[in-house]
Amino acid sequence: MHLYIHIPFCRQACHYCDFHFSTNTERKSEITRAIAREIVLRKEYLPNTELQTIYLGGGTPSLLDEAELDLLLTTVHRHFSIRPTAEITLEANPDDLTEQKLNQFIRSGINRLSIGIQSFHEGHLKYLHRIHTTSQAAESVKRALDQGIANISVDLIYAIPAPDHNLLERDIQQVLALDVPHISAYCLTVEPQTVFGNWLKKGKIKPIDEEFAARQFELVVQSLAQADYEQYEISNFARNGQYSRHNSAYWQRRPYLGVGPSAHSYNGASRQYNVSNNAQYLTSLQKDEIPTTIEQLTAADQVNEYLLTGLRTKWGCRLDMLSELSGGSFLPRQGKEIFRLIEKGWLYLFDETLLLTESGKLFADRVTSELFVD
Repeated sequence: MHLYIHIPFCRQACHYCDFHFSTNTERKSEITRAIAREIVLRKEYLPNTELQTIYLGGGTPSLLDEAELDLLLTTVHRHFSIRPTAEITLEANPDDLTEQKLNQFIRSGINRLSIGIQSFHEGHLKYLHRIHTTSQAAESVKRALDQGIANISVDLIYAIPAPDHNLLERDIQQVLALDVPHISAYCLTVEPQTVFGNWLKKGKIKPIDEEFAARQFELVVQSLAQADYEQYEISNFARNGQYSRHNSAYWQRRPYLGVGPSAHSYNGASRQYNVSNNAQYLTSLQKDEIPTTIEQLTAADQVNEYLLTGLRTKWGCRLDMLSELSGGSFLPRQGKEIFRLIEKGWLYLFDETLLLTESGKLFADRVTSELFVD
């Protein structure tokens, strides 16, 4: 079993982010207590209560003070069994990772950090509206390593508007110099309900240049491969098999429980979606009610979700699983489309598994949508 805890607070809003959060932290402690209460109320959501991974995401979980973090993790320990080798990840901003904070995380049992660096270029950080500086980015990683947290992932964003690829190449070299076991590299996207989305609508910025973004993606993949990072998911790269075990569970359709405002849960047959509103969430939990919407998944939903997540990974999508999920109808319905995508050079079949080719990874969303069933 896997547990996700959503912390819906940030110091400021990044211009590209469409995750649920608030920059008003006045009720942070109240919301934390509500999340702890939801953990208790949802402890029987899945039959197996042994946790293999715990992931604190957001928002900015590194904003939690020691009492708040301890309340959440103590509640988890009290109501679930935790595998001794469990991966316990906390997302953090570089500016939060003081020596005191790192010691707090270690005492709480955090054994993996996901650090949102995004770029080592001050101009890009300002454009993205990140709060940290480039020096804080590198220092935070080195400080975490010095404190004994070796399992670190760092985030980079590519396709940030620039006259050429020099800044990205510099970012890649700087992140490689940190020698961390895991790197997540995401293409900048302009989502409607963001500052960038608003700017795009008003003509203040241009749409992301697809050719520029594709070349930057190729640079990331090639550079990290040369440095012995395996691309095990389109946006995720690891050395020596140090994958994100939590995210890999999502991509491989493993059941998980999500708690906190906007968190999602999956039990194999349905999904649950918590309300994306802090005040509504708090009011409901104060009455021991969980403000969630349940969606029963159809056979088509199951197939399409498997395609959406599985094709992005090194594990691909097994034909027998697609057949099982679809009640035997997938290959009869989509066999010609599979053959066409193989001929196009975007897809290949190995050991009865559908996998994206290197060129197919550039068109992953398109390939997936063309295999969807209804």
